[in-house]
Amino acid sequence: LHPSQGVSLGDTVTLRSHLPQLASKVWLYQDGHLRSNKDVDKEQDMAEFLLVDIKQEDAVKYRCQYETVAPWGSSVKSDPMELLVTDHSYPPPGISLSPKERVEIGTNVTIQCWNKNYGDTFFLHKDGHSAPIQHQDTNGGGTATFTLSQVTPADSGTYRCSYRVRGCCLLFSPLGDNVTLEVIPGRTPPGGSGGPSRNLVAAVAGGCAAAIVIVIVLTVSVLLVAQRRRMQRDERPGDDGGPSRNLVAAVMGGCAAAIVIVIVIVLTVSLLLVAQRRRMQRDERPGGEGVNCL
Repeated sequence: LHPSQGVSLGDTVTLRSHLPQLASKVWLYQDGHLRSNKDVDKEQDMAEFLLVDIKQEDAVKYRCQYETVAPWGSSVKSDPMELLVTDHSYPPPGISLSPKERVEIGTNVTIQCWNKNYGDTFFLHKDGHSAPIQHQDTNGGGTATFTLSQVTPADSGTYRCSYRVRGCCLLFSPLGDNVTLEVIPGRTPPGGSGGPSRNLVAAVAGGCAAAIVIVIVLTVSVLLVAQRRRMQRDERPGDDGGPSRNLVAAVMGGCAAAIVIVIVIVLTVSLLLVAQRRRMQRDERPGGEGVNCL
């Protein structure tokens, strides 16, 4: 068929029958019934049929058959060719998108198309594709729901719907209004571990926990040593316990320093995480890097 798409009522369509061998006659069948025939020269390898002023009843399947010369006989009928016709007198379908417009990678998106009065089989079209990307038979329900699972940036684009007119041939509605889908990178890709921020939190939390354990162990050890030295001193007259006191003071000072270091690390990491979160929130707003007011 030429043209093979975008045919409307009143248009003219050319149907070409390509002949694989010498033929003397070609028959054109419309929906199983002989519509026309044409004599061809032995040198011709193609026959053309002109379908003028397309009507609703022309929106059906077509087949060709040819008469062979030597030996005499006829071929089997060709595979069917569907003539899809748009009738602009029918209202276009409605369309809705959920979630709305901007979604993250991996989201399931639903596109719903409807026309309660005439819709039977619905077709989902995406700009840039010559043929519908999905279709759904509603059995007269008038509403179709299309699902785009685990969307990726390749699913971004503009979508429209059409429907096959209920109770008629291959007659279709015009395309309806469009919805636009934009797929953006998510904060955490599907199956990811949460990225650098989570890794940083885990590392710092592990380091802090280790530092706290070390402080506790040192403190308990110092207390046990101090208690033992005190008991030994009490058993020796005149011993004031000087070295043991110095040891206790040194170790306690070290523990205090370790605690201060842990607190500094926790505060630093908290500030870094807050700054990163603010930056992510700012990048998600329209304008990206922010707006300078003059």
